[in-house]
Amino acid sequence: MSRITSFALRGIEAEPIDVESTTTEGKGGSPRRSVVGLPDAAVRESLERVHAALRACGFGGLPHESVVNLAPADLRKEGPVYDLPIALSLLGAAGTLSAAARARLARTIVAGELALDGSIRSVRGVTSMSMLARERGALNVLIPTANAVEAAIVRGIEVVGVHSLREAVEWAETGVVHPREVGSEEAEKVARVSDSSVLDFVEIRGQEAAKRALLIAAAGAHNALLVGPAGSGKTMMARAMAGILPPLTEEEALEITRVYSVALGGSRQNGLVRERPFRSPHHSASMAAIIGGGSIPRPGEVTLAHLGVLFLDELPEFGRQVLEGLREPLEDGFISIARASSRVRFPARPLLIAAMNPSHAGGFGNSPQSMRDQERYIGKLSGPLLDRIDIHVAVRAVGFAALTSRREGMNSARMRAIVEEARLRMDARQGPARPNAFLRSRELDQFAALDAPSSELLSEAIAALGLSARAYDKVRRVARTVADMEGSKNVLEAHVAEAVQYRLLDRHKSAVTA
Repeated sequence: MSRITSFALRGIEAEPIDVESTTTEGKGGSPRRSVVGLPDAAVRESLERVHAALRACGFGGLPHESVVNLAPADLRKEGPVYDLPIALSLLGAAGTLSAAARARLARTIVAGELALDGSIRSVRGVTSMSMLARERGALNVLIPTANAVEAAIVRGIEVVGVHSLREAVEWAETGVVHPREVGSEEAEKVARVSDSSVLDFVEIRGQEAAKRALLIAAAGAHNALLVGPAGSGKTMMARAMAGILPPLTEEEALEITRVYSVALGGSRQNGLVRERPFRSPHHSASMAAIIGGGSIPRPGEVTLAHLGVLFLDELPEFGRQVLEGLREPLEDGFISIARASSRVRFPARPLLIAAMNPSHAGGFGNSPQSMRDQERYIGKLSGPLLDRIDIHVAVRAVGFAALTSRREGMNSARMRAIVEEARLRMDARQGPARPNAFLRSRELDQFAALDAPSSELLSEAIAALGLSARAYDKVRRVARTVADMEGSKNVLEAHVAEAVQYRLLDRHKSAVTA
């Protein structure tokens, strides 16, 4: 028997899979070859691809009788990732590989899809595979050359990229392969740079109040909802948000790269993702497309936007099920998808920027009919969902004077500097990578304690607007961020007042009820 280690994905986590093979040179009758261990159709078909690849590379094809076991047997195996480990395992069982080659492969995690001519195609999830190799202390990762740069972003392992099955066998026998191994330094060199197509806030005219609200959202990682008529600049402001968010840390960059490796087979350049993602799904997208799911669970847009920006335009037009499905990631930062055989969890902590018109008619209005129209339209959004959005801001139509003015507003560079300064204060106070939007109630009591005037003002706002306990904490978090942006150690009455005014839809519901 011969054993090769590969991997399977559960969510974005990689789990080790042992590929075990036995072979017998039988006589007469039909060949008896099988793959066991809960394989899907692509894995069951792998023996045909492996057979053709072995013959193309001069190894003579599969033995007359062969059994391949993928262990553990209770975990479903999916996709063509096991082609290369199955081929090497069968060669080991048949005695084709030397003892030195088998010993080298015993310290290696292997993955790759075989073509009929023996060449090797790329697979999904190699970033997670490399992290598994590092955790298990494996010395080598043997993968397709197309995946080598992506795998090498994980430090502490040796990545070997091969073009063909014959190259894989050559490396197993000699420890040498051409092209040479890829190091993490090379992975860094091809890392993606910032996208120059990101809009600058200076291009957006006449919306300084809304820009101020989005600056607060970026500084504290607060979800925001822009309410305004068509053509007021909501989409432009959402697209400019990525340009003012703080740079990714090494850990965040690796986590985003891991998500893209699992969901899409890698980033656009297969290097370390260095920019925060921006995702803008259409409102006709399905629940599985946005939240994640399917018979074989896959990440949705909310996971692809993890640690970046998720822009939902025309928010009330999204399906009710989709909107309610957003409540879990907005609250917990992850998505859990349960199936009969397993449960997977995907990370999902994007900065949500949503936009909507005030009504079906498209604009604001003070007449009774307009107010009823606005109430019906906003009523598509549930109270619990609105409670999870920290900032609601009205975006008014831009007047002619603002459009033709030569006076420039704040640009993205200045806004980004303010965001970074505020984040440094948060890091020093409550630990790294924990912006104010993530603070729990008990932490708010400590870090956002209110003095008497601030507490009285917030008490009046709760009574007047009917704020929920969750909205009460949202106000305190936003007030803490405003204080951080101004360099204030304490949360003052003015900070609370600004935070309260960003509960636009609470004020609207209160006025309609009255």
